[in-house]
Amino acid sequence: MFRLLSFLSPLLGAERVHNWAVFLLRLLGRVPGARWFMRKLYAVEDVSLERDVFGIHFRNPIGMAAGFDRNGEIFSQLGAMGFGFVEIGTVTPEPQGGNPQPRVFRLDDDRAIMNRIGLSSKGLEYVVASLRNHQGDVVIGCNIGKNSTTEPCDAPHDYLRVFRNLYQYVDYFSVNVSYNTSFKQYVPRTRESIISILEPLFDFRRGQNQYRPILLKISPDLTDEDIDMMTDIMVDTPLDGIVATNGTARHTGLVTDPQTLKRYGSGAVSGQPLTKRSIEVVRRVYQRSNGTYPIIGVGGIMTPEDAKAMLDAGATLVQVYTGFVYNGPSFVGNICKHLLS
Repeated sequence: MFRLLSFLSPLLGAERVHNWAVFLLRLLGRVPGARWFMRKLYAVEDVSLERDVFGIHFRNPIGMAAGFDRNGEIFSQLGAMGFGFVEIGTVTPEPQGGNPQPRVFRLDDDRAIMNRIGLSSKGLEYVVASLRNHQGDVVIGCNIGKNSTTEPCDAPHDYLRVFRNLYQYVDYFSVNVSYNTSFKQYVPRTRESIISILEPLFDFRRGQNQYRPILLKISPDLTDEDIDMMTDIMVDTPLDGIVATNGTARHTGLVTDPQTLKRYGSGAVSGQPLTKRSIEVVRRVYQRSNGTYPIIGVGGIMTPEDAKAMLDAGATLVQVYTGFVYNGPSFVGNICKHLLS
């Protein structure tokens, strides 16, 4: 199935192929024994792969990054493929379609994907319905954001609404404050604006019987000074960790034909062009925080060696997305085997 979808991508478009993959995985989830078969086929299990991070037990340190299962529809199937955890989202309070299509493009010469989806989401109510009957052993994180029509002064309300309503259904939260110019949407850039979003989440959590870790997701395009500011926010507040990074708006160094890039237009690039920078950001966060806080390293993990390098740089857990698209469902198992070797 994976090879067929990869073949069809140039013909149908990357986003349509992705949607077909999600649809087929949803169908597989309804077939008796399908998840058991996928686990036998793809999952690698070993006690030395297990991790206990911010009070949560992970069967391995490899997760699916936010953006693949945007609406919480296939997390159980991804878990059966060997992922130790799945981060759904970005989830917004109300449904929103994102930017006009086409908006996702494969850059095969760069082993990359460029997208300007713009936080497409089916909305909070849909995701709650998807998660309500969840029965499985995969850890679920949720990346949360605001609707594009919400005024900046009301952004904390959007984040809190998603956080409050999904609190009982997921294991941790990732607060999306990463910035990409191609999305043309409000993103908090100051310490004060970020803390104004986080404080209501902390206040709500204090009143709950269950503890849900809260992480901050940051961009690879931040300056070193901004990375330090984000890290200091983590150290100075009840934040539990950082997710670093996501796609980059910088297109320098790409080998894809310039005319092709011009035709595609703006967008965030993920995949191999991001590998070096993502590792640099993780290393800086780790050093700035003296290695005392969990870091989820994501961005440009295209090989098992990339995953090991990210962990060596200070990541506690790692996430993949574009690497999974290019390498197929055996990718997670291959990373786990490399970590065991």
